[in-house]
Amino acid sequence: MATSMQNKVVLVTGASSGIGKATAIHFALLGSKLVITGRNESALQETAGACKGAVDIVQVVGDLTKESVVEGLMQKTIEHYGQLDVLVNSAGIAKSESIETTSLEQYDMLMNVNVRSVYHLTMLAVPHLITTKGAIVNVSSVTGMRAFPGVLSYCVSKSAIDQFTRCIALELAPKQVRVNSVNPGVIVTDIHKRMGQSEEQYAQFLEHCKTTHALGRVGEAEEVAKSIAFLASSDSSFITGVQLAIDGGRHVMCPR
Repeated sequence: MATSMQNKVVLVTGASSGIGKATAIHFALLGSKLVITGRNESALQETAGACKGAVDIVQVVGDLTKESVVEGLMQKTIEHYGQLDVLVNSAGIAKSESIETTSLEQYDMLMNVNVRSVYHLTMLAVPHLITTKGAIVNVSSVTGMRAFPGVLSYCVSKSAIDQFTRCIALELAPKQVRVNSVNPGVIVTDIHKRMGQSEEQYAQFLEHCKTTHALGRVGEAEEVAKSIAFLASSDSSFITGVQLAIDGGRHVMCPR
């Protein structure tokens, strides 16, 4: 258990659902002070209500593709707590498209959410993380490590996040700020339904995924959250620049 997270100030984006929500709840159980943000106000309030044990919690509703929202988020964090120990960049979207069916508008939207907003928030967070010798954990994907058809812009965005992780890990290492990413496989969240899958299609997809993950199942958001907490804590004090696959072995599989 990441026992060193007691009273640490942790900022989690994308906290209104999925991995971000599970991460906020897990850090609350570890006794952290939280800043959670998402676009859906009612869903974010639900997350806050589920954060049992949190020493303190700040909610910020907004779209991180808007620069004023990102700036306001960091300002509220420092005004309320006076410091930042951990940044978890979890907010992200996915779309189904290929090079034949994509549009520049769709590409721009996905890259703005998945990459540009992460770049911007991290820029603003770094001075505060240097002060606390803190940590950054970026939520990437197995699609950043391997190629998959039909989700082109998503794959490109997550590959960019992995390179971003490696580059700033090297830049910030002399300042004792550690930077890592988690690369989940298929995790039970709402992301595939938001991509347009019906309940029946999603059920069929999850059944198929038993054959595409070496452990024979998909993952749970809580499993990713625990790994994020590990990378954020002093339990991983000699780890930086890592892409941690949390994918039941999917990234080492080959089709047969």
